[in-house]
Amino acid sequence: MAEYFKNVKKIQYEGKDSKNPLAFKYYNPEEKVGDKTMEEHLRFCVSYWHTFTGNGADPFGEPTLVRPWDRFKGMDLAKARVEASFEFYEKLGVPFFVFHDRDMAPEGETLRETNKNLDEIVALVKEYMKTSKAKVIWNTVALFKHPRFVHGAATSPSADVFAYAAAQVKKGLDVAKELNTTGFTMWGGREGYETLLNTDLALELDNLARFLQMTVNYAKEIGFTGHLYLEPKPKEPTKHQYDFDVATTIAFLRKYGLEKHFKFNIEANHATLAGHTFQHELRVARINGMFGSIDANQGDLLLGWDTDEFPTDIYETTLAMYEVLLNGGLGDGVLNFDAKVRRASLDPEDLFHAHIAGMDAFARGLKVAHKLLEDRVFEDFIAHRYRSYKEGIGLDIVTGKADFRSLEAYVLDKKDFELESGRQEYLKSVLNQYILEVE
Repeated sequence: MAEYFKNVKKIQYEGKDSKNPLAFKYYNPEEKVGDKTMEEHLRFCVSYWHTFTGNGADPFGEPTLVRPWDRFKGMDLAKARVEASFEFYEKLGVPFFVFHDRDMAPEGETLRETNKNLDEIVALVKEYMKTSKAKVIWNTVALFKHPRFVHGAATSPSADVFAYAAAQVKKGLDVAKELNTTGFTMWGGREGYETLLNTDLALELDNLARFLQMTVNYAKEIGFTGHLYLEPKPKEPTKHQYDFDVATTIAFLRKYGLEKHFKFNIEANHATLAGHTFQHELRVARINGMFGSIDANQGDLLLGWDTDEFPTDIYETTLAMYEVLLNGGLGDGVLNFDAKVRRASLDPEDLFHAHIAGMDAFARGLKVAHKLLEDRVFEDFIAHRYRSYKEGIGLDIVTGKADFRSLEAYVLDKKDFELESGRQEYLKSVLNQYILEVE
């Protein structure tokens, strides 16, 4: 087997005082946090597309990242990437990876030829997984790259494109079943519109629901028992995407009776593009029983697009892990680094630096979030703030005993209303204190 990352040995935990750039400072996979190890809590995952097919190109510039496997072409390149990827997983110590179909294998002239290419690479992946710790946790399909999807996939005005997209998802589910994944993710990509001047909005939404129902039906037909994930995003590449955010997508699913069949794969950068915090999207999914998995990244607050940076903001990782712990953990989900090194990060070793930074940031966030919940810092404050609903008229409201007449009678002659401070600044200072002091 060729060695693609010759300058990197297996990454080890060395502690916060280590000066070794290729070592974990906070992520110790064997350390117990509560009743589980860090590895069990965090379930780190590598995204195949950014890590092994990303080349640094952007709308204003050509590729900048030259990788050791780039000397190959076609199917030889696809096989070399698989070989390099398993070396990467082993040296980083990450147990999971995810992929798009078209990132794993090139398209042929027909779908039949394309599927043959994919089958060959999937067989190779299965061979590597026999001796590797790393497993595919979920897979997805690229219904946005090829020019055929210029107007969308399931929402395309072309029935032929709808049919092609359906065939591609069918194959993706077949691959998920073959690789024994615990999930299959569907990202809307171009399921949206640029202008209503040329869009039959009702038909497109109906067709999207039909497509998702077909997905559910086929998964059941083949006995695929993994989760079906949707990944909300408000814009890019279309101006308005139908799965704008978690709340919008829940409403869509409920309208069409699909809410029991899908959970959410929530991406941090997509949350900020929708005008939300990452924590907000995680909480909306959690309180609706639809928390599935996480795409761990972050955006640049100075840029208004999806920059897919590696997560290094401890504030954000702490609040994300707070929601994960309140959810009872990630379950079958993962912390997938749907993130890419910067265009100017030229060396293959930068892939390790980036993942180490993200893993350390989430490890630190895990410990802080666990301590916050252990001490019930915010939970007790929130319970106290809403205590008026535990007795009297508040209890009547939440138990359904109150109506407009009884509420009017209660307040008609009431002169005083006791209001308490929300103490937001105090709570943020407490959060900062925990972030700085928790060991």
